[in-house]
Amino acid sequence: MIERKAYAKVNLGLDIVGQRDDGYHLVRMIMQPLNIYDELTFEKSDAEGIRIMMIESAGTLNGSEESSLKTAGNLSLGEDNLIYKAAHIIAERAGYNGGIEITLSKNIPIAAGMAGGSSDCAATLLGVNELLGAGLSEKELMEIGVRLGADVPYCVMGGTALSEGIGEVLTRLKPLPESYFVVAKPGISVSTAEAYGGFDELFGSGEEIVHPDIDGQVEALEQGSLMGVTDRLMNVLEYVTAARHPEIGQLEELMKHQGAMNAVMSGSGPTVFGIFDKKELAEKAAAEISKSGLAAQLFVTECVN
Repeated sequence: MIERKAYAKVNLGLDIVGQRDDGYHLVRMIMQPLNIYDELTFEKSDAEGIRIMMIESAGTLNGSEESSLKTAGNLSLGEDNLIYKAAHIIAERAGYNGGIEITLSKNIPIAAGMAGGSSDCAATLLGVNELLGAGLSEKELMEIGVRLGADVPYCVMGGTALSEGIGEVLTRLKPLPESYFVVAKPGISVSTAEAYGGFDELFGSGEEIVHPDIDGQVEALEQGSLMGVTDRLMNVLEYVTAARHPEIGQLEELMKHQGAMNAVMSGSGPTVFGIFDKKELAEKAAAEISKSGLAAQLFVTECVN
């Protein structure tokens, strides 16, 4: 049996700088993994095909043997799931025709702007590659990954990184200095396609859009300046998601009021994270957020580098 952790990510900065003819957006983002993770196990099976079961964070198996292949909550576990697609591709590359059983212990919030699906996909590429002895390199897995999702190559690589192109052009950066994160997901879900589509409408309308200082964040990371990074936290998709969901701005203000160096939305949202230089401040802020009722899911965590 092979075991893998799939880490959540947040965007310290997210900018949209253009769009390709095929509709994919060109981005510049600084990606940071956090110590919030899904756990996946991979085993060969006597049964035919790829079977996925999910264990929710509460610890209860979701679905019977039959239904576990279809859906778990809002997450499909069938052939349209990225885990299934990744396992199928690696099995084909390895010339393996037997069964694979995958168990997913889900902790990363779903539809939260934290790349949970992409991270699970990347963990599957790595895990099944090892399980079947396919011998594919990290570079080859990243090339497969970009066909499955723009964030997948980054999730294969991990660490603090600058992501460009559609997400496949990656540059490793110096790790974020020691810090603590409060991560809060409101009880809503956001479609990535709708968020990017909404941004296109805004951009097309001629509305003035302030862009994040990604280069300044890269320089601050090189200098080991936590404040240099946090002062520049920004995500252009807030123009869309935060405008539609006021709880995002409310969470950001509450975190800053409770001592966060800064707070911002991750990805297409709706998850908000605040960065703190002291663990006690982060824990106190989380307690206040819990009382507020603004967050359906709440974490106090650190970076993974």
